[in-house]
Amino acid sequence: MPIRNIAVGRPEEATHPDTLKAGLAEFISTLIFVFAGSGSGIAFNKLTDNGATTPAGLISASIAHAFGLFVAVSVGANISGGHVNPAVTFGAFIAQLLGSTVACLLLRFVTAEQSVPAFGLSSGVGVWNAVVFEIVMTFGLVYTVYATAVDPKRGSLGTIAPIAIGFIVGANILAGGAFDGASMNPAVSFGPALVSWTWANHWIYWVGPLIGGGLAGAVYELFFISNTHEQLPTTDY
Repeated sequence: MPIRNIAVGRPEEATHPDTLKAGLAEFISTLIFVFAGSGSGIAFNKLTDNGATTPAGLISASIAHAFGLFVAVSVGANISGGHVNPAVTFGAFIAQLLGSTVACLLLRFVTAEQSVPAFGLSSGVGVWNAVVFEIVMTFGLVYTVYATAVDPKRGSLGTIAPIAIGFIVGANILAGGAFDGASMNPAVSFGPALVSWTWANHWIYWVGPLIGGGLAGAVYELFFISNTHEQLPTTDY
């Protein structure tokens, strides 16, 4: 949601049919995304007998998250905006967290109690290294959301928004996955942490994305939307 459109609503709006419909859409989209993304990690661990992370595993995670997010954004775009990420919008974060948690519980069941990998830091990576990594990666993600899906000048570019958003997530995983897992999304890291009960440094995956997403929204709003030159209407003299 554009920053200029944020407003405090009335309590009764929480139970409005459109609100509930949007929440359900975010729940389903986040479930689809996390099930595919985390599921790819579980599948890789099973195929390699829980072997160490390899370049092949990083690429498979990147592709799975990119494809999964492309679908998740596409199926939710016309209902809730297809945000799938509390760093993009706070409005449906409860539904997104629930979707992530249910996805991980389903993965535990369908994989016969395989462990759901939680996000964590690689050896030699400090907490502030990871925080800055998450800030930068989420900035790129949310900036892409604004440029392709929010900006009123996007024109036909809006038709490829889900692809662009999925691709930036995949590219960021290739860059940051080996260091901190490249979450960029509190919902994505919350479900695995809850189901596996692994909370070490979990705050990083909230602070980094929320700061990065907030900065991207503020920058795009202040410099590229609010102050955009509008063509003057033609006037007959």
